Amino acid sequence: MMIHLHKNDLPGNISLGPSVAVDTETMGLHPGRDRLCLVQLYGGAGDAHLVQFEPGRYDAPRLKALLTDLQVTKLFHFARFDLAAIMAYLGIMPGPVYCTKIASKLSRTFTDRHGLKDLTRDLLGVEISKQQQNSDWGAADLTPEQKDYAASDVLHLHALKEKLDALLAREGRLELAEACFNFLPVRAALDLAGWAETDIFEH
Repeated sequence: MMIHLHKNDLPGNISLGPSVAVDTETMGLHPGRDRLCLVQLYGGAGDAHLVQFEPGRYDAPRLKALLTDLQVTKLFHFARFDLAAIMAYLGIMPGPVYCTKIASKLSRTFTDRHGLKDLTRDLLGVEISKQQQNSDWGAADLTPEQKDYAASDVLHLHALKEKLDALLAREGRLELAEACFNFLPVRAALDLAGWAETDIFEH
């Protein structure tokens, strides 16, 4: 598996198939404030692709077309954050969406450990490093360690989906999970609109 770094958009000759793992790296944890720096993509086989954005360069027509293609499922871990970042800077809302964190919370109620590192270890027996998580993703030149880290965040999502779908089916929660995935764009839009910390469904 190779890691390909592209500037500001995908090239025109890439086909990633019907299911694409997606992740983002930003300058911080506030999508309305902290700019989108990187979008990572992996089709489940072959190579990983990283799209690095220069400040203000968010046209990215080919990436936007992929993320909004209704025939391609986008796999995320903690999709709520990534969707908000993508909406804030690319101006589009990806879909359809699957979130491994939500799937884990609905199916693995025996634990409160639903991070990507926890899931890959518990379900796949794979240890991933989060050492580069808080590095400077706005740097003009990413280090090899940053590229490896960024790719690792998408390489296992297809395998995790398969494991989690089996658990959701076992617990009778596939339809509930699908309803949650369908609501995620609204949840991300609420975050961007100022309701990130407010549960509008409470009394």
